[in-house]
Amino acid sequence: MSTEQTPTPAGGFPYILTRTLDAPAARVWQAWTTPDQYARWSHAAPGSVELDVRPGGPWKATMITPDGAEFPLTGTYLQVTENRHLTIGMDVPGRPDPATMTVELTEEGPRNTVIVLSQTCDTAEERDMAEQGSGMLLDGLEGFLADGSRG
Repeated sequence: MSTEQTPTPAGGFPYILTRTLDAPAARVWQAWTTPDQYARWSHAAPGSVELDVRPGGPWKATMITPDGAEFPLTGTYLQVTENRHLTIGMDVPGRPDPATMTVELTEEGPRNTVIVLSQTCDTAEERDMAEQGSGMLLDGLEGFLADGSRG
């Protein structure tokens, strides 16, 4: 195995995760954009989530990994279309431009929403880590919506 850095392909290293959630798009949006709800499902440290959900609005959260390590995340919302679309800029130390993740919501019937998370990373390793983290986010969101869908 070589330790040389492989040049990033022109398209980078993308991933796309898709899930169908048992909730209307407005409920999924609320879970993703309301600080107290986001903190409950996203593996964030209590009290660390601040979300100013508008183009140019800042966000921050301190995430807790499965092994208990904490790491702060910050960024800015780049595009916001209520109940449908978020483009989220994420600050990366040592990188001049933010990494971006896109969240798309498509309602399919009154109680089903398809959520698509996508991101293009600079390296395969970064993509693998981001994809794993995004999968954990979707797992948490799915569980939160299932628990909160009653009453």
